[in-house]
Amino acid sequence: MAASPSASDRRSFLGGALGLGVLPWLGACGRGDRGALVMGDQVHLVESRMKAAGQLDDLPYRITWANFPGAAPLLEALNAGAVDTAPAGDLPVILAAAAGCRLKIAAVTRMSDQAMAIVVPRGSTIQSVADLAGQSVIVSSARGSISHYMLLEALNEARIPISSVRIGFMLPNEAASAFATRQIDAWATFGTYQVRAEAEGARILRDGAGIGPGYSTIVVSEAAIADQAKRTAIRDYLERLRRASLWSQQQPDAYARLYSAQTGMDIAIAKAWVARERPAFTAPDATFVAALQRASDRFYRPYRVLPRNVDVEALIAPGLIGA
Repeated sequence: MAASPSASDRRSFLGGALGLGVLPWLGACGRGDRGALVMGDQVHLVESRMKAAGQLDDLPYRITWANFPGAAPLLEALNAGAVDTAPAGDLPVILAAAAGCRLKIAAVTRMSDQAMAIVVPRGSTIQSVADLAGQSVIVSSARGSISHYMLLEALNEARIPISSVRIGFMLPNEAASAFATRQIDAWATFGTYQVRAEAEGARILRDGAGIGPGYSTIVVSEAAIADQAKRTAIRDYLERLRRASLWSQQQPDAYARLYSAQTGMDIAIAKAWVARERPAFTAPDATFVAALQRASDRFYRPYRVLPRNVDVEALIAPGLIGA
């Protein structure tokens, strides 16, 4: 199957704001009380985790939550001024920065190397990454994602020309459906989508071990941290988010039940994902910067995914969260 590119696979990252419905948030969220925050979220997971951990009690400032289906529209909203903070994977952040998004990285979480993989359906004759030559591989969810980077690096490792593989991009739910009905030969995916596929018999060709960078991030808009009242509120919010992350480590069963209830995912799948996750929430350090800089350099050259290279260290917002 020759997959068509998703809406996120486009020339201009920032040009998609109108088509993704970001601009309506400007009126509702762009102007708030002094010090009030508009927090971006995906599938309400940050909000629900913080609420379960008791970290939304007695806030000294007002929070409004803005939920988005993925990192690309969320980062577009951040750039448009519709949200002040956003949870997003490391490489989508680099893609946004390369396209001109005015953001800073405030905090990071190191993910498990096993939390991303190239998988094939049960019974597939494909036995290794080298066997992907001549096959179709779907990437979730967009050009420039961590799954895309993992696939390119795995092909390079196996000395397989990228041009010999038919690479397409689909949103995770669409890709999951195509994979389940065997319309695609292999799938580069991550997180809960990967866990569910494995539970249904998918076999891993290559996981993310040794590829990296493998971080999730909390990014903030440059405008928000330039506002002293908002900056103070963001520092408090990040400390509360760190405590919520610690809660999810200490209470994995409760966190799995929360995740299952929030997403409708089978509890067994949610528990498997939580067991694989490593939600250690920290300030971005030199190890993070070096890992992400390497990936950024390679996305720029030789892979030509980025329109320009990005100085990762320049994106770090110091002093917003303790080390």
